[in-house]
Amino acid sequence: MSSFRRNRVSKPIFHWAKGAMPGLSQTEREALEAGEVWWDAELFSGNPDWNKLLTVRAPVLTPEEQAFLDGPCVKLCEMLDDWTINRIDGDISPAIWDFMRKERFFGMIIAREYGGLGFSAFAHSQVVRRLSMVSIPAAVTVMVPNSLGPGELLHLFGTQDQKDHWLPRLADGRALPAFGLTSDEAGSDAAAMRDVGVVCRGEWQGSEVLGIRLNWAKRYITLAPVCTLLGLAFKLEDPDGLLGDDPEPGITCALVPTDLPGVEIGRRHIPSGTMFQNGPTSGKDVFIPIENIIGGADQAGKGWMMLMSALAAGRGVSLPSLACAATTLAAHSSGAYARLREQFNLPIAKFGGIQEPLARLAANAYSVEAARHLTCAGLDEGRALSVISALMKYSATDRMRAAINDAMDIHAGKAVIDGPSNYLSACYRAVPIGVTVEGANIVTRSLMVFGQGAIRAHPHLLDEILALGNEQKDAGLAAFDTHFWRHVAHSIRTTARSFGRAITGARFAPAPLSATEARDAPLYRELSRWSAAFAITADIAFLTIGGGLKRMEMLSGRMADILSELYFTSAVLKRWQDEGRNVEDFDLVAYAARQSFARISALLDETIANFPSRGAAVMLRLVTRPRAVQRAPSDALTARCAALISAPGPTRDRLTGDLTGSGQSLGIATLNVAFEKSIAADGLRRRLRELGMRPEQALEAGLLTQAEKAQLDELAQVVAKVITVDDFSPEEFAAMLPPSRNAPRKTVPKEAAE
Repeated sequence: MSSFRRNRVSKPIFHWAKGAMPGLSQTEREALEAGEVWWDAELFSGNPDWNKLLTVRAPVLTPEEQAFLDGPCVKLCEMLDDWTINRIDGDISPAIWDFMRKERFFGMIIAREYGGLGFSAFAHSQVVRRLSMVSIPAAVTVMVPNSLGPGELLHLFGTQDQKDHWLPRLADGRALPAFGLTSDEAGSDAAAMRDVGVVCRGEWQGSEVLGIRLNWAKRYITLAPVCTLLGLAFKLEDPDGLLGDDPEPGITCALVPTDLPGVEIGRRHIPSGTMFQNGPTSGKDVFIPIENIIGGADQAGKGWMMLMSALAAGRGVSLPSLACAATTLAAHSSGAYARLREQFNLPIAKFGGIQEPLARLAANAYSVEAARHLTCAGLDEGRALSVISALMKYSATDRMRAAINDAMDIHAGKAVIDGPSNYLSACYRAVPIGVTVEGANIVTRSLMVFGQGAIRAHPHLLDEILALGNEQKDAGLAAFDTHFWRHVAHSIRTTARSFGRAITGARFAPAPLSATEARDAPLYRELSRWSAAFAITADIAFLTIGGGLKRMEMLSGRMADILSELYFTSAVLKRWQDEGRNVEDFDLVAYAARQSFARISALLDETIANFPSRGAAVMLRLVTRPRAVQRAPSDALTARCAALISAPGPTRDRLTGDLTGSGQSLGIATLNVAFEKSIAADGLRRRLRELGMRPEQALEAGLLTQAEKAQLDELAQVVAKVITVDDFSPEEFAAMLPPSRNAPRKTVPKEAAE
């Protein structure tokens, strides 16, 4: 029977699919093989096992990691003056550079045996998050050596000699790293780089050795102007066969000390007015020995695989941590400011128009933090989460952009006027940086998350593609026959689940045992419904569009957004469970989930409406019912969520507690004092409103004591400090950066511009 099915049924499908589905390129294959799947695979299955999610151990800091966060990290925050860095000096001070070296901030991911701190992904993330709340230049300076770069690549792929020599120097800051990937001609398409290394013989330290002659021109490279060790990605060529039979081994990663003849560094870019060290680097006829290839000569041509492996971790930690800091800062400051700022004799937090963005800010901060915790938990299990890390990078930074925009709207002119007391403008300027680096969000969303995720995380698709590409036809057909019919059975089950959950309002969809009778059970069930709808839509997309899905970037982008919403909402529910199911926080959980379900419904409707196969679209609309009523959070829920961050309480403390201790920026410290004094004077202010009197009138009438009047005066003074914006004398203004104001200007002849 199986032989009949394979030869009579599967074989024609096999030949059709072989022609319809393009083969994997080498770079695509390496990208797929570089990472692994985790919770994303459960979401792609259409029937996620919630108990599996809830048993994932929540990330915690070790005593040593907590001590570092409470000690050197807070001390560094106290030393930082972001206004001076960005507007006066244009760099972190020498004293701070020395402090970061001394305390091994650059060696967080380097193992202790090499002199590093050996921190977990969660500890690394906590440090970057904390620094980002005070100074983005400092956070980025710490972030880069602990993300994609020589340290990470040496740990994963370096020879023992390379590790023994370089890792101790990177850990204590004697060697300062940068990594050159982006070229003038190749941005997101890194494989198109024109930077070349040719295998040849040359002189190295007085002897003739086998090596590589390098020529490169990179840009946008963080720490390039000050680095002493450059990790370089380039295309390796071996025309004389000195390494082997392949004349073009391909993308390779090597270590280049920047004091070698021909290396050029030092010039700087100004990334959106944020003054961390970033700039171009180039090299002309730079010779390095073959041993400088990361991993040695055996790793020649394996650079793309290395980069994909390293990015799988880096994307999930560094930029999501910065985004988490920004969303938390936006929620904390906006809630406090809306309580303090009054219009028409009322705090603006009481206005419905302000409550809408306040609620979004609160839910956004809760959601991004939840997703950060879940991702760090996966990474600390030793997983290389390629799809989830890409999803986290684009989703977290996109939510950061939304949060900062909401905060700017609430603060209005206070946030527009720059100065030392403005705690939002630095984040606002940095938003495009987070959105762009380590894979521009547009490309990550439209090409990577669903395009690679669907292949990697789907239960059967990758096995089918590998079977189609098997050069041994009989073996390929046999494998395809097995996986194809498993796929068919999976699709039938998923179709039934999606339809059943849609028409019953997800009443019988699965929920974890801990939530069966609890208030969060309906949210789990609803999420199960949308997971099934997403899974069957992905299946039908591949069946009807095949390899053409690569070119349908708008459709892929919507599917990536749906996967992101599923992941973030899963993380929100897990966070609520991990933190002890705090009843006070449930409004945030419900708001985040309801907002997500409404967005998934709209995205799925748009996806189906744009399916090229109308028959498939009709079937999907029937099975998934995306137009079934999915209301956004109610006005009452919105008002309650807004109150959670504009009034004191345990939820606000859990959400933004890191911003109330020592080591805060000037503006946030002043805001915190005013918020506390406002809380203490609540009763007095309420009494005055009921009396309809000013403090002076109440004092004169004997309805207010002198001490109470002094308390209100003190509050008024500190609130005035919060609301006041900075201004500068002509002399102060002239002393500010950017330095380009007084630099010679490059002029372009009119005919050249034309």
